[in-house]
Amino acid sequence: MIYLDNAATSWPKPPAVAEAMVRFLEQVGASPGRSSHRLSVEAGRIIYQVREDLAKLFNCPDPLHIVFGLNATEALNLALQGYLRPGDQVITSSMEHNSVMRPLRALEKRGVELTVLPCSGEGFLEPGLIEEAIRPNTVMIVLNHASNVIGTLLPVREAGRIARRNGLLLLVDAAQTAGAYPIDMERQNIDLLAFTGHKSLLGPQGTGGLCIGPRVDLERLEPLKRGGTGSRSKFEEQPDFLPDMCESGTLNAVGLAGLGAGVRFVLAQGLTSIRHHEARLTQRLIDGLRSIPGLTVYGSGDAHQQTATISFNIEGLLPSEVGLRLDEGYEIMCRVGLHCAPAAHKTIGTFPQGTVRFSLSLFNTEQDVEAAVDAVVKIAQEGKASAPYQSQCPLLG
Repeated sequence: MIYLDNAATSWPKPPAVAEAMVRFLEQVGASPGRSSHRLSVEAGRIIYQVREDLAKLFNCPDPLHIVFGLNATEALNLALQGYLRPGDQVITSSMEHNSVMRPLRALEKRGVELTVLPCSGEGFLEPGLIEEAIRPNTVMIVLNHASNVIGTLLPVREAGRIARRNGLLLLVDAAQTAGAYPIDMERQNIDLLAFTGHKSLLGPQGTGGLCIGPRVDLERLEPLKRGGTGSRSKFEEQPDFLPDMCESGTLNAVGLAGLGAGVRFVLAQGLTSIRHHEARLTQRLIDGLRSIPGLTVYGSGDAHQQTATISFNIEGLLPSEVGLRLDEGYEIMCRVGLHCAPAAHKTIGTFPQGTVRFSLSLFNTEQDVEAAVDAVVKIAQEGKASAPYQSQCPLLG
């Protein structure tokens, strides 16, 4: 089997991830920050170590300003719903995932002014458009670091400079880049960084969070939920300090133990090494797919301008049919459809049918790439079946 669905969830994980989770369940098991006995203290130590490791990876100024949650989606909702108010303007791009677009559309109905900047057919955003869109009521710029559809990198560094010059906040959706591409909150002027643990950070599902920079007004930031934090328990009001302000309820401590192991694996490998390996395989895959007659590869075509995510279509075949043939005929796992990013597919001209998406990871090999290209060649040569398979499963979207 060849797994090429890492943009959805990375697999396999480093052995240390499962080992850390088993160790937590067998030797620790207690709730962090809720008791004073040794097991609770050890659980708290493990959680704090994850904060420190993530702060090192992202150059986040304060480990205690990393708020844990279920995933990048929850983190984005915290940043958007928690900070924006009626009358504010927010600027974003036409390449965003629904984890950004759906909260913004909901906020738009409540009086937040939304400006969606058009990207090119390759997914690129001209930074000058951001500057032109700024108004007196602009509060925030929201961009994904890289598209989950075609991997194209957006101009985060330039957006950070623009945000800082104009007194705005920059929120970055790093779901596709955290652990796969260098991120430096200080040098890139990122104020809010949403990340997920189960993709290139190589951790388990149900882990993620929001890194909150020093320019964020904590008095303005409203938590998504309120409840027990293990701190200031004699008060019925929510704590006003991080991370407790935004971390009500017992954390997914076993999952975060696994995430910590994944982050330490990434740090040990080095982002430069990971990036080089993935870029080399990505270019090889792009070049191989582009050589196939009747096949369209979307995006930049340049591995240095994108992550290890490639979308394509075969003329005369539905993406769902190609995905089924890859799975059943060649044991190649990929994702087809709209990838929860209809705005991006409208931008690149593949709405509503979507694309076939291959996404690589550190654990893929040249042999995987060659086998995938060979399989697509054969499927393209076979042509459209007389009764094409059309999935009715919404998960394929």
